[in-house]
Amino acid sequence: MYVNKRILIVDEDPAVHALLDAMLNSGDRVIDTASSAPEALQLVKTKSYDLVLADVYMTGVDGLSLLKQLQVEQPHANVVVMTAQTTPEGILQSISSHAFGYIGKPFSETALKDLVTNGLRGGVAADDINIVSARPEWVTLEIRCKLRVADRLTNFFREFSSDLNPDDRDSISAAFRELLMNAIEHGGKSDPTQRVHLTCIRTARSLIYIIRDPGEGFSFEKLSHAAVANADDSPFHHVQVRNELGIRPGGFGILMTRNFADELLYNAKGNEVMFVKYLDR
Repeated sequence: MYVNKRILIVDEDPAVHALLDAMLNSGDRVIDTASSAPEALQLVKTKSYDLVLADVYMTGVDGLSLLKQLQVEQPHANVVVMTAQTTPEGILQSISSHAFGYIGKPFSETALKDLVTNGLRGGVAADDINIVSARPEWVTLEIRCKLRVADRLTNFFREFSSDLNPDDRDSISAAFRELLMNAIEHGGKSDPTQRVHLTCIRTARSLIYIIRDPGEGFSFEKLSHAAVANADDSPFHHVQVRNELGIRPGGFGILMTRNFADELLYNAKGNEVMFVKYLDR
């Protein structure tokens, strides 16, 4: 028997409740609301939730404190942290507290819907993401080789770029996701016992991602499943190759990322990549 997914929205602002309900409501979801952390905790004692969206700045108990209490009451529920004041420190604290996601107000409807859809797919392991360095200008993480983790991290790192113009923010997020997906899927073989090493460095004039996977590496001469290897007169040949190999649709990652990056460098082995984007100031 199919059971509707249940979402709890926790925010002091009734307008946020109305907005999120309008964005997220569908026939397969039940949405409840709470105006405070104590009210939310009362609800979770009597109802089971798949996803909780909680504002950071609430009177008394804030969203991150509520997150820790929810993990005790309903450890299976994914929690998304919402805030009108996005900060690198807040994002890092959310990651270290095992939040499922983080999103700034005003909401991007597409980003919010993607985050909620992913969050409703079920629980995640607390150690999917391990923090090695948690300085706002230098973040290093170790990530289990699960494709779903790539979507979670794309959300977090999209918020790290919240001060950039929307076009740059979207293109950098897309490039980041493709590089991370490639590292997890091809380098780590989607093996959750393996980990990808990720470093994000933010300087005054640049944004740098360094991603190292546990694989044997690759050479560009052996990438027939990727669009970057296509001949000029056969721009979609890689699609046929991917079908024959049983690989998911795609293969545009390296080609697309080259167009977004100012510099894209690989080590000699081919299992580590550096993405550099210079920022206009």
